Amino acid sequence: MSRKYFGTDGMRGTANKWPMTAEVALKVGMAAGEVFRRGKYRHRVVIGKDTRLSGYMFENALVAGFTAMGMDVFVLGPMPTPAVAMLTRSLRADIGVMISASHNPFEDNGIKFFGPDGFKLSDEVELQIERLIDSDMSRNLPAPETLGRATRIDSMKDRYIEFAKRTLPRDLNLNGMRIVIDCANGAAYKVAPEILWELGAEVFPLGVDPDGFNINKDCGSTAPEALAKKVHEVRADIGIALDGDADRVIIVDENSKVVDGDQLMAVIAESWKAAGRLSAPGIVATVMSNLGLERYLKGIGLSLERTKVGDRYVVERMREGGFNVGGEQSGHIVMSDFGTTGDGLVAALQILACVKKMNKPVSEVCNRFVPVPQILKNVRYGSGKPLEDKAVKAVIKAGEEKLGKQGRLVIRASGTEPLIRVMGEADDAKLLNEVVDSIVDAVKKAAAS
Repeated sequence: MSRKYFGTDGMRGTANKWPMTAEVALKVGMAAGEVFRRGKYRHRVVIGKDTRLSGYMFENALVAGFTAMGMDVFVLGPMPTPAVAMLTRSLRADIGVMISASHNPFEDNGIKFFGPDGFKLSDEVELQIERLIDSDMSRNLPAPETLGRATRIDSMKDRYIEFAKRTLPRDLNLNGMRIVIDCANGAAYKVAPEILWELGAEVFPLGVDPDGFNINKDCGSTAPEALAKKVHEVRADIGIALDGDADRVIIVDENSKVVDGDQLMAVIAESWKAAGRLSAPGIVATVMSNLGLERYLKGIGLSLERTKVGDRYVVERMREGGFNVGGEQSGHIVMSDFGTTGDGLVAALQILACVKKMNKPVSEVCNRFVPVPQILKNVRYGSGKPLEDKAVKAVIKAGEEKLGKQGRLVIRASGTEPLIRVMGEADDAKLLNEVVDSIVDAVKKAAAS
């Protein structure tokens, strides 16, 4: 069955345009409430959000939907996605909801769900919700005396702060470290600087003045230029950039060089292997992770399992194979010892722990391998399916033959935006450019026709 509302990471789109409207959000709350209403006890929902202006609209619509189905709602306000996942379990809720479009600009928003175990919902459960959204749910509405209540809770950020601090060894602190933290004017703008300060660091915060419009705007993990500049300006030891909902992280070293998620996974994998903490002899990443990471891990006796793009697929493979480290090049780092989804701040703390333990600068600690030349280009399209065009398929096949075993191609439609993503990597950079450009040109022609 095709998916009408949900993409690779919940629902996402432009606020106040279908399907991201208040009306649909109300129905989503009712449908999810129906799916997770599994007994006569008082059911509980946890709702967090980032700092987008439209968050107020979706928060109220979802609260109305859930309470209409007899579910009690705890409204958390701005809170990182991993905190919502953690609190869903901690508060013994039946379902957790995060209102966020992650790294997208403010005009977009999204809704992602977590089950009572703190994990994102399966495709099957999302399809159940989709079927109910378009159905008549009035026959299942509870009696007036069993309607749900909504309670706003402001103290939950303290619980997440303590949780994050406990992921570090007790005897480890950040005393003497100068850290720039860029919160992308997003969900972690309160908790992230406080955690680092409580651990002893001298903290220089950026992106901590949200106004509803500036989330991810020239800041955060997708725009680390301001962070790099600030690291140089204050002579910091490290810069940490989160995205709008704080489930991903990018590092900037003391020389203002950006370090991506592949290098961070390599650092954590090697550190945990040495400490005997890896639950399986390898980690999980997506098809987008650099070939250099795969080669590096092989060199230290670890495998790299690849999945489709999306941290939910990484988590599914981790659970299937018993892995406890996985992630994406974009900075989603999942460590199942600590949580059920990507946690940008906790991943950053693990890197800081390695820096302190090795007593070396970040530029040395986070330079595990030389990346294979990699190119990623995006082609925006209006409608249709450009990747099904015969000419596009032929150009892709020709490109794969040219690269052979010395490189690879990953061409896919984005699950969150109307984009075709063309990624290629190969040891021969000149050949790689030629191949990728030819595919991009073909996709543009198909998209224009």
